[in-house]
Amino acid sequence: MAKKIVILNGSPRANGNTSALTAQFKKGAEEAGNTVTEFQLSKMNIRGCLGCWHGGKDAAQPCVQRDDMEQIYPVYRDADVVVLASPLYYWFISGHLKNAFDRLFAIAECDPNYRNPKKESVLIMAAEGAGFEESEHWYDHLEKHIGWKSLGKVLCGWVTQPGDIEGKPELEQARQLGRSIK
Repeated sequence: MAKKIVILNGSPRANGNTSALTAQFKKGAEEAGNTVTEFQLSKMNIRGCLGCWHGGKDAAQPCVQRDDMEQIYPVYRDADVVVLASPLYYWFISGHLKNAFDRLFAIAECDPNYRNPKKESVLIMAAEGAGFEESEHWYDHLEKHIGWKSLGKVLCGWVTQPGDIEGKPELEQARQLGRSIK
């Protein structure tokens, strides 16, 4: 059965190495019959979470803030799989991705017990060096805490400039991971 997949791409480079990985993942996922929607978070107007605990009152507009998260909420809500994609910035995910992910709490606020919707997930990252441990630690604990199931990770190090990823095996790994989702 085909799945709905949402990619939250936290890279500021539309043609960068993280985006090359998500393009291959998307290609594989669509080859397997899935539908994929990708959001380029750096191109969107997404403000930071206010920590106000006033979301969740309206399922159609779960957050009190009105910005481009309103495009993401319905796609996220319907998605079976959430792909968190980011370059490695100071041993962690980008601010664009962290900001958007924090704002997804408004969906959990729609549940009387603040439960996040159960999803499957994927982590995709690129970095100028290596050292993904802190991001993996966050991702592993996040999915455990909110009850998600990881389908895999693609972590590509030693890619600095756009295009450095060409010929790297992680591109095919990303495509194969996408193809494996059914």
